[in-house]
Amino acid sequence: MLVSRYSKPEFNPYENDDLVLEDPVGPWRAPRAEGPLASSLAVPGSKSLTNRELVLSALASGPSLLRSPLHSRDTAIMADALRELGTIIDEVPGDGGFGPDWRVTPQELTGGSSIDCGLAGTVMRFVPMIAALALGPVAFDGDPAARKRPMRATIDALRALGVDVTDDGRGTLPFSLYGTGSVEGGPIEVDASSSSQFISALLLVAARFTHGLELRHTGSVLPSLPHIEMTMEVLSARGVEVRHPEPGIWSVAAGAIAARDVDIEPDLSNAAPFLAAALVAGGTVTIDGWPAATTQVGDRLPDLLAAFGATTHRSASSLTIDGGLGALGGGTLSGARLDLGECGELAPALVALAALADGPSTFTGIGHLRGHETDRLAALTTELNALGGSVTELEDGLAIEPKPLHGGVWHSYEDHRMATAGAIIGLAVDDIDIEDIGTTAKTLPEFPALWHNLVHPRAASVDPFSIGIL
Repeated sequence: MLVSRYSKPEFNPYENDDLVLEDPVGPWRAPRAEGPLASSLAVPGSKSLTNRELVLSALASGPSLLRSPLHSRDTAIMADALRELGTIIDEVPGDGGFGPDWRVTPQELTGGSSIDCGLAGTVMRFVPMIAALALGPVAFDGDPAARKRPMRATIDALRALGVDVTDDGRGTLPFSLYGTGSVEGGPIEVDASSSSQFISALLLVAARFTHGLELRHTGSVLPSLPHIEMTMEVLSARGVEVRHPEPGIWSVAAGAIAARDVDIEPDLSNAAPFLAAALVAGGTVTIDGWPAATTQVGDRLPDLLAAFGATTHRSASSLTIDGGLGALGGGTLSGARLDLGECGELAPALVALAALADGPSTFTGIGHLRGHETDRLAALTTELNALGGSVTELEDGLAIEPKPLHGGVWHSYEDHRMATAGAIIGLAVDDIDIEDIGTTAKTLPEFPALWHNLVHPRAASVDPFSIGIL
């Protein structure tokens, strides 16, 4: 076993029984597990679904209501970008536990605006296609780290559609375009090898093109295919005729996008660190509201965690992962060999789990993670090796040979999934300080409070809204 059995963690100001969490300043001490878990929690709405439904609502034939949407930095940036193009998005009371619903009222799309993409891939890939339908210039920029993310496929696709784009040859942010109020559409080719978002961006808007779209992917690989399946499903639910006759080819018929009132599913990928915690600490973790059927890649977590030794229990509206004794309780945490090509966003949590396992693990199919919020393969390698681990980068993945880990600063790289991966390590290793836990606000601003309540259920429960990260 690579980590010691349970020990009482040192005092942490964010874990006090009389806790009122405020915005953490400086490094955040990851809570150490004190015993087996028996936790049940809900997670906020899916970022992928929220942003797709925001886009379709802005292009729809009438107002739409998004119930239980995700309220995070990424979705706030998407909402603000659509407002810049003329869409009306109002907060209205709802029954969700993580904030109000959104009423989205489409308007004529207008240019003459600047869009801040932050570090949100869905914003920087989806919104330019919408802006092409607006009338006038639209400029795009984002966080410094966003300027390193690949955008060549978006820029090339816009030009192939006849849109005037200026990027000074960079193929990245910043760039600008000039919309003429309509796009002809028709046949187009795109290399989306670095991100499936390039395909989804075109499919989401294609029904508003004059002649629809005949789209062909020209690359040799296409990561995260389930995200494209999600895009096709939300389009079909709004009456859009979309076909996928063979691998790498899609067609969308021109036509109206129906208004729709929709319930946003919980974000199953954001459930990954919580479910992984059961294998580290032992015991059970239940996610309430788990859908019976979904296109979210997080639905693959039961099978992926089973490779490490977990068992799964499902009910009509929840999913429970049982970690048995857990790594800290003397149980066996198996290593795993997994191809994560279709669910790369789950890799950071699984890599953290593998670093605490009893045997080696190999993850492949995730070379595209080098182009995410940060180079996740390099970041995970650097951080785990700095704590005494043994991680080797492969051409398209990582190899992990578990070693005893020690405390230290876990750098976040402005990447929410790097921050939560560090929290998993901190369950089993003393003195793990997450450099910037606030980066979890990108998709899960409630993470510090939810994690505290998971690890310390006997302490005073923390109101997720008291942390004020957003």
